[in-house]
Amino acid sequence: MASVLDDPTLERHFTGHKDAVTCTDFNPNRKQLASGSADKNLMIWNLAPKGRAFRFVGHQDAVTSVQFSPFGNLVATSSKDRTVRLWTPSMKGESTVFKAHTAPVRSVAFSHDGHRLVTASDDKSVKVWSVERQCFVYSLSQHTNWVRCARFSPDGRLIASCGDDRTVRLWDTSTKHCINCFTDYGESATFVDFNPSGTCLASSGADSSLKIWDLRTNKLIQHYQVHSAGINSFSFHPSNNYLISGSTDSTVKILDLLEGRLIYTLHGHKGAVITVAFSRAGDLFASGGADCKVLMWRTNFDAKSYQDVLQQHSRRSTPDPLPHLTDIHPRGPHLHRQQPRAIQISQTVADTQSTDPQVIELGQAAHSAKLFNGQTHSFPLQTATNSQHSNGLPPCHMATTRVEGWMGEESVGWTGAAAATGSQTGVSGGGKGRREEDEEGRGHTQPLEVVSGHPSSLDLTLQHIVQQLDILTQTVSVLEERLTLTEDKLKECLLNQSQILKDVQRSEERRRTESEESDGSPEDFT
Repeated sequence: MASVLDDPTLERHFTGHKDAVTCTDFNPNRKQLASGSADKNLMIWNLAPKGRAFRFVGHQDAVTSVQFSPFGNLVATSSKDRTVRLWTPSMKGESTVFKAHTAPVRSVAFSHDGHRLVTASDDKSVKVWSVERQCFVYSLSQHTNWVRCARFSPDGRLIASCGDDRTVRLWDTSTKHCINCFTDYGESATFVDFNPSGTCLASSGADSSLKIWDLRTNKLIQHYQVHSAGINSFSFHPSNNYLISGSTDSTVKILDLLEGRLIYTLHGHKGAVITVAFSRAGDLFASGGADCKVLMWRTNFDAKSYQDVLQQHSRRSTPDPLPHLTDIHPRGPHLHRQQPRAIQISQTVADTQSTDPQVIELGQAAHSAKLFNGQTHSFPLQTATNSQHSNGLPPCHMATTRVEGWMGEESVGWTGAAAATGSQTGVSGGGKGRREEDEEGRGHTQPLEVVSGHPSSLDLTLQHIVQQLDILTQTVSVLEERLTLTEDKLKECLLNQSQILKDVQRSEERRRTESEESDGSPEDFT
């Protein structure tokens, strides 16, 4: 239990990813921590001191976002491979694949009742999905550039999104219309989220700013500029009183939202901090970054009252300057700058409570090919799935171990010896089947080994088709941007013309009035 004078402390660190950690989230059951990485894998870490870690393999490109469902029975991930996956966090490693986006998917999030998913993509759209029916429901598309993040409000009535078009948009889920648009960013808006009570909306930018709007008045109430580089992620404390942010400047900062100031700067990562996340109880938070590590910190706000925290800060740092007049309710937009005496905490990542956990590979990646006596046999990387899955998802939608050649990823080639034995590969969803061994994976999975060979003509054809589709998609995106610019210029021209017309009409009326007055005035005779 934290004492009054305790600062946030580094409790554990997890190493197992082979590339930058891009996203983290805690299980609501407080027993697991999930992280996604540019190494294409999802890792689920057990928080017990000697718990095992699980590596889920299935995505064909970097994992960009991860989130547990409200009940902790599902994990959603998004990826640059243009897909979203729903995983069962168990030894079976089952996953359902959602495909509708035509570009990398940057964000995925559950609604607070767990019935819907919202995703944001580089195809400039925000899409909403049904978890039970496992299907696409509707799309929101008024962004004019890549959409970086999208989140449901706590009551599910609103969706917030932000992107490289430098806007933060607010959508009504019942009418599917954009009801508000905030455009105060000089660079890309990188992350957006509602506070736990749903009364405020916060967003961060590549210009290192963090802004908080009051949704009841649609006004900017707080503006922080505490980082020296772009902010990649932030997370609200469940109490609504604190916020943590991670930045490319390699620091994690903790803001006191009631006092409107920075209270802690945490140094632990070597390189950019890409993701931060509070646990549901607020007693822990995690950070991940370009150093491939996940750090788990224990907060100092869980075991004491807010007044104790204020007293601690008053003892340890110099008094703040006089408050802004605009801090008095109702607040107006103003800038909160970093105070020079914020508490700096430099944690050295060294020994933790437990050694690196044992990692078990799960998932449904391409089969491992091994050559025995001149023949090729395929071994699944996980146990064979049953006809009915533990999470209630029908088997027809479960991701199989077939190679998804149409995605444009590398296809598995087979040797001439394998071709002679009649081994065939299939394309996921393409209708072409292949023989699969009915052997169950036992214990630890084997690493993926691919026998070198030449890709089949079908694979080459599919790769060519995907390349052409990518070119068409890029062309359409360029045309959309040009059309948007043309519309903006045309709108500006019409406004200028209308203004000129109004000025001409006013001048004519003024001239007519003056002429009538001069005609009606009596003449002077001398």
